[in-house]
Amino acid sequence: MAVSINDVMNTSPVIPVMVINQLEHAVPLAQALVQGGLKVLEITLRTPVALDALRRIKAEVPGAIVGAGTIINTQTLDAAIEAGAEFIVSPGVTPSLLDAGLASGVPLLPGVVTPSEVMRLLEKGVTAMKFFPAEAAGGIPMLKSIGGPLPQIKFCPTGGVNPKNAPQYLALSNVSCVGSSWMAPADLVDAGDWEEITRRAAEAAALK
Repeated sequence: MAVSINDVMNTSPVIPVMVINQLEHAVPLAQALVQGGLKVLEITLRTPVALDALRRIKAEVPGAIVGAGTIINTQTLDAAIEAGAEFIVSPGVTPSLLDAGLASGVPLLPGVVTPSEVMRLLEKGVTAMKFFPAEAAGGIPMLKSIGGPLPQIKFCPTGGVNPKNAPQYLALSNVSCVGSSWMAPADLVDAGDWEEITRRAAEAAALK
């Protein structure tokens, strides 16, 4: 059954932002995160194996909702959808990417950082957005400020979110979830320490 963007944002309090450098890490990493309670996984298209990793996780990790991040143009959008991405995340948004994303029917989480960007997306009927780069763009005070005139928007702050500030973000009325990579840093992935990644995922899943 197809997921909606609300499903994506409300399934877990934290969406792992995954940078996969080696294809053989894809399935055990995803299994560790899902076992810890984080079922929504964002595979960033920052590495040569990202699309193959997405395909493999979809095929071999039951229960995972697998999306693609770092979607920056219609080419990466098409490639991600062809690979089976169940949702799409972009760091920002252009008119062509927004139009293509909405036309695709695949749940879209476009990145914004200013009220004007939020309003342009709202004109298109978009009410779920990624706030990126969260900490660099004003963090919690900025989201509180945007929430005053634009309370109908729900955000997924990403960028600088960590175990210490995540609960503060999640306490905001206009934040549905946060995105981060602290559960699966490169050193743990390279070491194959899936047990520690599962432990961190369980801590993250318990935040809200």
